[in-house]
Amino acid sequence: MRILVVNAGSSSLKLSIVGDDEEREDAVELSRGSDASRERRDDHAELREALGRLTADGVAAVGHRVVHGGGRHAPALVSDELLEEIDGLDALAPLHNRVAADAIRRVQDLLPDVPHVACFDTAFHAGLPLVARTYALPDAWVDRLGIRRHGFHGLSVRWAVERAADLLGRDASELGLVVAHLGSGASVTAVEDGRSVATSMGMTPLEGLVMGTRSGSVDPGILLALLRDGVDVDELEDGIAHRSGLVALSRDTSDVRALEARAATGDERARLALDVFAARAAAEIAAAATALRRLDALVFTGGIGWHAARVRAAICERLSTLRVPLADGAEDAGPDAADRVLVPPAEHRPALIAVRAREDLVIARDVRAFVTNRPT
Repeated sequence: MRILVVNAGSSSLKLSIVGDDEEREDAVELSRGSDASRERRDDHAELREALGRLTADGVAAVGHRVVHGGGRHAPALVSDELLEEIDGLDALAPLHNRVAADAIRRVQDLLPDVPHVACFDTAFHAGLPLVARTYALPDAWVDRLGIRRHGFHGLSVRWAVERAADLLGRDASELGLVVAHLGSGASVTAVEDGRSVATSMGMTPLEGLVMGTRSGSVDPGILLALLRDGVDVDELEDGIAHRSGLVALSRDTSDVRALEARAATGDERARLALDVFAARAAAEIAAAATALRRLDALVFTGGIGWHAARVRAAICERLSTLRVPLADGAEDAGPDAADRVLVPPAEHRPALIAVRAREDLVIARDVRAFVTNRPT
């Protein structure tokens, strides 16, 4: 059963074919400009050609990554009603849900004869303990908007947990892990007995770590002060979602490799951007560890977490009080690098692990199970 996986991001549309052996058979990545949530490129012909090539040998179903699923906790068959739900959550994930819904509609039009299944990043965090998902806000506000911590990057975290367990030769149900998904979007999740028990992103993907263009957590008083000073809601949203994070700190880029190259030549803004990113990541990792009975491993994944050895080393150096070992910052992961234990576990010391993000395999697995068990 070959599954086509569609992962619509803010700057690219990733298409991959995953076979029964859970290996990626082929993949295409289409550029969508600097920000697909603000402007759409006319890439219909390019998309049609890519789908034609990838599906020439047939596909049984299409799986779509959707960042915010609201109250949905399981994969769901795409329908007009479901697309309306995804569109309706756009305000909670403005960089993601609108882009995902657009991709689903476009791929459905080109592949109308196979089932399309949505898989949600928020689903992994659906069982967050009450203490981890509750905000200290007035009941009237909570009831009005259904305010709670949802958490994101769940598909990536699921894969990272599975691979960490394999690499350590233990069952995931025996492990206490902190998974740091570091990329354009970044989050930290504490996983105990295979379940999410704390996570840094909240009701929206804006909370938590410093990210590529997102501010992460800031003093809410700053936002109130900006509103009182005449900044309107649209400008505020644009600022914290599109013009903050590494782009703001460096003044022009969120590319970590470019920032590292500039920092090496003495660029103080680039150095500051990397230092703030590492400091915030370390603080969120330390906070997540408090939700665990024990910390067996710190797992790095996502584009930055996988590739950027110097960033990992800077984060680990700040976590020495938690007995986190120092990571080797000498060499970034190459294109053919395998998931690996960077530092093995020792008495009273967690392991360090690097795992390549593979949401496509998790989505394909979920879609395969959904199609197989779907009533006829």
